Amino acid sequence: MKLVIAAVTSSLIAGSAYAGGYTAPVVEPSPEPITVSPVVNDVSNWTGFYAGAQYGQGSADFNNGLGDSDADAYGVHAGYNYDLGNWVVGGELDYNKVDADDLDDKGDMTRLRARAGYDMGKFMPYVTLGAAHLSQDIPGGDISETDVTYGIGAEYKVTEQFTVGAEYTKQDFSDVADVDGLDLDTDMVQMRASFRF
Repeated sequence: MKLVIAAVTSSLIAGSAYAGGYTAPVVEPSPEPITVSPVVNDVSNWTGFYAGAQYGQGSADFNNGLGDSDADAYGVHAGYNYDLGNWVVGGELDYNKVDADDLDDKGDMTRLRARAGYDMGKFMPYVTLGAAHLSQDIPGGDISETDVTYGIGAEYKVTEQFTVGAEYTKQDFSDVADVDGLDLDTDMVQMRASFRF
């Protein structure tokens, strides 16, 4: 009898162990890797020499009621930019022939200016500050003055070697022809095109 009980007990234990059985672990499929598209930055470098031409129109106003005059202004420019990352600094020398409507002779304006701009890829707005020299023959004498010039502008890279832009500048000449208090204020709006080297 003991043998029968032992046999039944062992078969029950073996059966229950088999009934629970070995269950293989469930393996979850690994998640698909997330693909991140690379961010493409508009990498553009403004460092280097450039030269080009400009054309536009302007006006000249005397402060003593002598009147004002409209003029065409055209010429050439050359300069150098250095790209610091977000900011671009540089210098420029330009020459303009000034053709006033009410004067027979054309004037000459030469400017040496510093420039500071913000690098926005292919687009760069900037400000300028420097010195301007104006030579102009007028009835009864001539003008030969040097004073301050300042302005704002913007350039756009059509290609890495060619840019177009626009610029507004003012030139303020004080004590013109050595006359105390006689001031001449001029301004110009010009379109520009430059080749970069």
